[in-house]
Amino acid sequence: MPITDFGHPPSLLPYGARDSYRRDPVEREVPAITLENEHLRAVFLPGLGGRLWSLVELSTGRELLHRNPVIQPANLALRDAWFAGGVEWNLGTTGHWALTCDPLHAAWVAAPYPVLRLYEYERMRGLVVQIDAALPPGSRALVVSVAVRNPRPESVPVYWWSNIAVPQTPGTRVLAPAALADHFGYAHRLTTVPYPGDPDVSRPGTWRAAADYFFHVTSETPWIAAVDAEGHGLLHTSTPRLRGRKLFGWGTSPGGDHWQRWLSGPRSPYLEIQAGLARTQLEHLALPGHTTWTWTETYRPLALPAPDAPYDRARAAVDALVQASGQPETGPWTELPVTDVIHRGSGWGALERRAGAARVGGHALPRRHARR
Repeated sequence: MPITDFGHPPSLLPYGARDSYRRDPVEREVPAITLENEHLRAVFLPGLGGRLWSLVELSTGRELLHRNPVIQPANLALRDAWFAGGVEWNLGTTGHWALTCDPLHAAWVAAPYPVLRLYEYERMRGLVVQIDAALPPGSRALVVSVAVRNPRPESVPVYWWSNIAVPQTPGTRVLAPAALADHFGYAHRLTTVPYPGDPDVSRPGTWRAAADYFFHVTSETPWIAAVDAEGHGLLHTSTPRLRGRKLFGWGTSPGGDHWQRWLSGPRSPYLEIQAGLARTQLEHLALPGHTTWTWTETYRPLALPAPDAPYDRARAAVDALVQASGQPETGPWTELPVTDVIHRGSGWGALERRAGAARVGGHALPRRHARR
């Protein structure tokens, strides 16, 4: 497919590099916020891009994400510092977003059960991002509702990918509602290929080289899943706006093994399943002025009854589960105000409001917070 230069910025200004980290391991406290119901426990890191760091199925004690034993930055993000693990929210332009290691604002929403709101003003695009996460009573899925607001009159190129790191074992299998995918490797070009193809690339632990696979999703409820050899793993679904799905693996070459050890240590391999606004990460979409785009994502445990079934049968089994569950419902909290602000991000949104350069208002940036 043709790729254009639309949306690719000439620089990362007004952001500077984040390169003052070291590789000397030291223990320190990191702020964390926990949501929990009868079935799941979710932990977020508001000081590090609002990363969803852990999602545990309480009945089994199984960790559904790659919960990295270390937080070790490396030069992989747009501004340099990036670390592996959990679910990273990516807004802005191609790559790991500018705020991946920066603090976000966090607050509780005025809802009948705990709803966590993470929000910030993204300076390069001039957008307000709001991420509302909840574990409603009785829910077997973490529900995440995202709103990206363009407060200015002009259209803005927008890019979003939810980057989900999950454990990789020799038998890990990735399924998606697609028979085709766009392969992107070291040749730096997109090639449409059958998925899973022959040899079967749905098992990233068998790859030699690192690669991306961008799926041609056919389901009205987009989804992607990763399961281990026993059929246990994570299922991600969303409303249709978040239509893109991607698989990334490091491969088993010396280079891939080195990156895995560099980021997570010697015994913590992982892969990434991702969800985005466009089909691939080489594209941006135009968000019109004074417009808000919203969507809802769900993260839930998955247990396949026949994990060794042929790919088409395994995929059909997941698709049946997704269709039986129905499309994720948009959280009813998006327009609700916040109550207690429990973590501070930057003050750039407040400065924009004071300068009158943008109407950075709404429930994402409460006025009593912005004046401080």
